[in-house]
Amino acid sequence: MEVAYSFIKEGMPYERIIGDFLLDWLDEKDFIYVNTSGSTGKPKRIKIKKQAMVNSAIATGDFFNLKPGDKALYCLPSNYVAGKMMLIRAITLGLELDLTQPTSQPIFDYEEHYDFAAMVPMQLEKIYNYCDNIKTIIVGGAAVSKTLKETINSIKTSVYETYGMTETITHIALKKINNFDFSQGSATKESVESHFKTLPNISISEDERGCLVIKAPKLSNETIITNDMVKLHSDTEFEWLGRYDNVINSGGVKLYPEQIETKLQNKIKQRFFVASKKEEVLGEQLILVVEGNTNKIDDNIFSDLEKFEKPKGIYNINQFIETNSGKIQRKETLKQLKF
Repeated sequence: MEVAYSFIKEGMPYERIIGDFLLDWLDEKDFIYVNTSGSTGKPKRIKIKKQAMVNSAIATGDFFNLKPGDKALYCLPSNYVAGKMMLIRAITLGLELDLTQPTSQPIFDYEEHYDFAAMVPMQLEKIYNYCDNIKTIIVGGAAVSKTLKETINSIKTSVYETYGMTETITHIALKKINNFDFSQGSATKESVESHFKTLPNISISEDERGCLVIKAPKLSNETIITNDMVKLHSDTEFEWLGRYDNVINSGGVKLYPEQIETKLQNKIKQRFFVASKKEEVLGEQLILVVEGNTNKIDDNIFSDLEKFEKPKGIYNINQFIETNSGKIQRKETLKQLKF
């Protein structure tokens, strides 16, 4: 309570948000309200049980063998559940927490040893040269690019990409994305690069659309039906294909924008995304949307794409519309094109 009041009264803006959350955490209610990011729809306020947040912290602690006294770096904003959960992990697991301003390039003591940190891809991209003393980093909030995966493959830190959402109180599945060990022969390069593995007490299945269905009784009383299209590889492993809302049906061929974007990541410097426009014969026509004042793109960048994956049109928008957390709002951005 003293820390909370101190942050609210004398802290920097990001510390005041932490102070407000600590007061909410320490009140008599058994729940808190958190905001979703709004990347796949309108941002909304949802109610989460405090015990569910504790359960989530314990599951992460068990997975990474975090012990009381271990040190964690806290560099995420506390507006959303990912940042709040770093506090709850520290409180629940007895971690020593080093707090730093949540900027795109966090500034921290590079000589200090940390057992655990959570970041967004942009932060990892900026500090990967300085994270040898961080044992484990989980990264989420946006897809990790192929370039970033290649960049971090040689660093000592173990990096895990996360799958989750506000409703599941951050991650329910993890995927290691560097320092692979194939000596035991139990995993293939394809499986470790593409398969998320669920945490304990999580059940997964697919609905009739091919979207992931999550049962996590320790995190939510309700079955969570997502709009994430997946391919199940076992009871505990799945491959993420893309968002159901983004899937393009062009002449009967299903195209996943996120997978096409992965193939183009190293080839287009400015921000971009793959989308569609209505077309009389095909139903939907695949297009590429780039950020900036020109739509001039070298045709050679499409050489790795399948025949149906090649965009039929390239459009430019001066500035993409974003959520408060910096994610591109595709549908709102597309409205600027006025097809």
